[in-house]
Amino acid sequence: MTVMDALPPVHGAPGPSAETTAPLAGGVVPPATTARLFLAADPTFAAHRAVYGPMPSIEHPNALVDELRLSGLDGRGGAGFAVWRKVAAVRNSSARRSKRPIVVANGSEGEPLSRKDETLMRRAPHLVIDGLLACAAVVGATDATLYVSTEGANVMRAAMAERADAAHVAVVVAPDGFVTGEATAVANALEHGVSVPRDHVVHLSESGVRGRPTLVQNVETLAQLALIARFGAAWFRSIGTADEPGTRVVTVSGAVDIPQVIEVAGGTPIRAIIDACMRPDHTLAGSLIDGSATPLSATEGRPSPVRAVLVGGYHGGWVPGDRLSVPLSRAELAPYGAQPGAGVLFVLGATACGLETSANIAAYLAGQSAGQCGVCVNGLPAMADVLSRLAARHRDARLPAEITRLADLVTGRGSCSHPDGTARFVLSSLTAFETDVRAHLEGRCEVHG
Repeated sequence: MTVMDALPPVHGAPGPSAETTAPLAGGVVPPATTARLFLAADPTFAAHRAVYGPMPSIEHPNALVDELRLSGLDGRGGAGFAVWRKVAAVRNSSARRSKRPIVVANGSEGEPLSRKDETLMRRAPHLVIDGLLACAAVVGATDATLYVSTEGANVMRAAMAERADAAHVAVVVAPDGFVTGEATAVANALEHGVSVPRDHVVHLSESGVRGRPTLVQNVETLAQLALIARFGAAWFRSIGTADEPGTRVVTVSGAVDIPQVIEVAGGTPIRAIIDACMRPDHTLAGSLIDGSATPLSATEGRPSPVRAVLVGGYHGGWVPGDRLSVPLSRAELAPYGAQPGAGVLFVLGATACGLETSANIAAYLAGQSAGQCGVCVNGLPAMADVLSRLAARHRDARLPAEITRLADLVTGRGSCSHPDGTARFVLSSLTAFETDVRAHLEGRCEVHG
């Protein structure tokens, strides 16, 4: 199986447990384990209400915005913007312009290595719906849309059929593609039926779908928001670190025994998460999401030591195998050109060449351009081609400098962030596999000889 092949998720929940929390009014006990999002026995509305209780009415929208600010929740779709700022911007824009806003739950999940949104919609669809309806109430929207994959559309429609309060929510099936989940591409899809990004001259909070203030939030972000609306910011921050509060859902794949979708505490070291997938008998203190964790096959055996880990997905960065004590934290990952992003950890085993793997990913990203800007149409294929020549061990000492030149050339010049993310990934590859770059320029490979 190659890096381009998506691996099915298997579920677990490593991470420290919070102290027991007292029940709220109505007898609902706030979750006290790391597996906060996956506690319902099944995806039905009855099972959801049995664990989480009813969603409180949003009588004071500003109070929830303030609670989101205190929680430190950031977006789980990749960019990591502060959620309260996006919500407040749409709310303020709507009031100032007297235009009714639109809210969108984004579960398109165009990142090839991510399965967290699909898993969340399949296992906890009602938390997503709760969060979407709460956002709509806060900003004063009457139009709410679920923009999801085909599978996500099926499970979300089934969940919505169980509850009267979601009858007005529209479901739109997102096309496959890496950039189709970008926020402005979502807005274009809803308005024009074409999922391509638009220029960021005017922010969506000012003018999005049909010129109305538009709030696009990832489905995991909305699920986390639904819990904060119930249990508050202090409860949310009772797990995680000061800089990375709460939990996040992570997809772990690659050279591991058990590919998994795992809910982890913010700031958990990368090594600890990978260890939970390397050894079937090992988890950190916490509850398993379900009991389906099994090895991929009896013949694969235990993988070789880790060479590097791609953190954040195809627009992320490589963390070398001897640096895996680094926490899953924006600040700690910054030196590697990475961030938690969409919660992707792809493990590269010691028998795989990092430059070859990176060249394959760069070629994929070059082919995922929306075709609107010359920087993507011409720049990304050129950069991917030079990286491919380096991976193929062409003895040309100018190749690394040319890759860097092209990365600098495309950065900041596209209508969307696709060229920036691709350039960041490619530069991370040169840094993480620096010694192998030198070997390849001499016609050798550290892995293949």
